[in-house]
Amino acid sequence: RKLLIATSLIVAVSLFVVVANYSEKPYFRLQPMFRQGFSSHWMFSKQPYKGFKPHLGYVSIPKQEPLKLHCELCSIVSSSGQMLGQAAGVQIDRSPCIWRMNNAPTSGFEHDVGHRTTLRVVSHTSVPLLLQKPHYFFGQGNNTVYVVWGPLRNMRKDGKGIVYNMLRQAAVNYPQARIYVTTEDRMNYCDMIFKKETGKDRIQSGSYLSTGWFTLILAMDMCKEIHIYGMINDTYCKTEGIRKVPYHYYEPGSRDECSEYMLHESAPYGGHRFITEKAVFAKWAKTHEIKFFNPSWQFS
Repeated sequence: RKLLIATSLIVAVSLFVVVANYSEKPYFRLQPMFRQGFSSHWMFSKQPYKGFKPHLGYVSIPKQEPLKLHCELCSIVSSSGQMLGQAAGVQIDRSPCIWRMNNAPTSGFEHDVGHRTTLRVVSHTSVPLLLQKPHYFFGQGNNTVYVVWGPLRNMRKDGKGIVYNMLRQAAVNYPQARIYVTTEDRMNYCDMIFKKETGKDRIQSGSYLSTGWFTLILAMDMCKEIHIYGMINDTYCKTEGIRKVPYHYYEPGSRDECSEYMLHESAPYGGHRFITEKAVFAKWAKTHEIKFFNPSWQFS
């Protein structure tokens, strides 16, 4: 009888550990850190790195299977005009995993941004842009993994999610395409991180998280080391003699990057808090293997 009780206890504890380890619910993953103060102990910084762990917050279309991807080194290529004229393409292409955002192209910009794309993080608002060139993005021979994020109203699976419907049809048209969507739990998790790091509720403050925010959170789960190209820090736009570049490297003549950042940062509603996010990224970089290139970041 004692042996049966002991065995049952071991099984119960083992099941709890498994659930706690794989659940995307934030209270499982962050609870130990809350007792020590969230701001000084970033959730990823003290945890041992686990390669090839299923990422349950991202599921495939149409099979609903969790994303499984591991990279020793990820190079995240910004869409910023900072990429222009830096000749970073060769260095970027040496990375085993290369991440891009939204519909940022490589064709015509290879010298500065490289050729290959391993993973592309895409906003729900950019999905129609991908579908303007569906064969280029999803066609045969394109091995890129697509991770799409968006609010539930656009990503719901009951036939009423307009963006999810687009992606489902793309998966039908291109069955070899590797398309994943971010779960509602994971979206809420990313919102919670924003609140814990900034003290601001995303919805109440009228803030929209950027694709860069979702990209870096995913990268810290999936990559042992992260190199980020073309991302400015939170003080760059207040520095004298800064390099004036377009907001996107592939949109010459558009509003310059710092003007766009300032406009969004001060918007009372519906703005991306780019500058606030960069301050958070700088803090994460102190406890995680994150390096910034073109421009480089200095840490005190």
